[in-house]
Amino acid sequence: MKILIIEDEKKVGSLLKRGLEDSNYTADLALTGEEGVDLAFSYEYQLIILDINLPDINGIEVCTKIRAQKSTPILMLTALGTIDDKVNGLDSGADDYLLKPFQFRELLARVRALTRRPPLPNDRIFRIANLELDLDTKSVIRGGKRIDLTAKEYGLLEFMIKNKGKVLSRADIAENVWDLNFDTGTNIIDVYINYLRKKVDRDYSPKLIHTLIGLGYILKEED
Repeated sequence: MKILIIEDEKKVGSLLKRGLEDSNYTADLALTGEEGVDLAFSYEYQLIILDINLPDINGIEVCTKIRAQKSTPILMLTALGTIDDKVNGLDSGADDYLLKPFQFRELLARVRALTRRPPLPNDRIFRIANLELDLDTKSVIRGGKRIDLTAKEYGLLEFMIKNKGKVLSRADIAENVWDLNFDTGTNIIDVYINYLRKKVDRDYSPKLIHTLIGLGYILKEED
């Protein structure tokens, strides 16, 4: 289980990271709000632990940005303890609020409670690594950035992400993305795969679109 810690006090963040790892969690540490947002959009986390007082953008803004695109549970961990502070934190999208100083065993109990909640049902959004495709809005986001695709590029990516991890032959793609009169003698599928790679893969990591010579294409994270 992977947890993101967004905490500007390096000593506190390091202690949290070590304590979570000693409790059999995997943890990443971000020391600024912007770094935290980038990590949250680049990787899949089961929980985010978020401080409010950050040196660049505050935790309320960080929470709002993440919650606009992710349903990942967020635990705010902060010294700000007034009722208004708690209301602002929860209204920005946080799922729980824990005051500093705290007992680590209470933190672990909060972590366990938040991570055992079932994820919000949403079979209209498909994700792989840091790529997200929304069937309702027809939007594609990678690493927190919107990617503009043509209708055919979007149709190709939608078919591939719905079948992520599966080898898709050119015939499979032609049958599901192109019309029944598709000329199998053309290289149009290879051309559109190349278009898609340039838009969703070239400037991002990990690479997701892979060619299997003689077999077709597959959408998966790099081994």
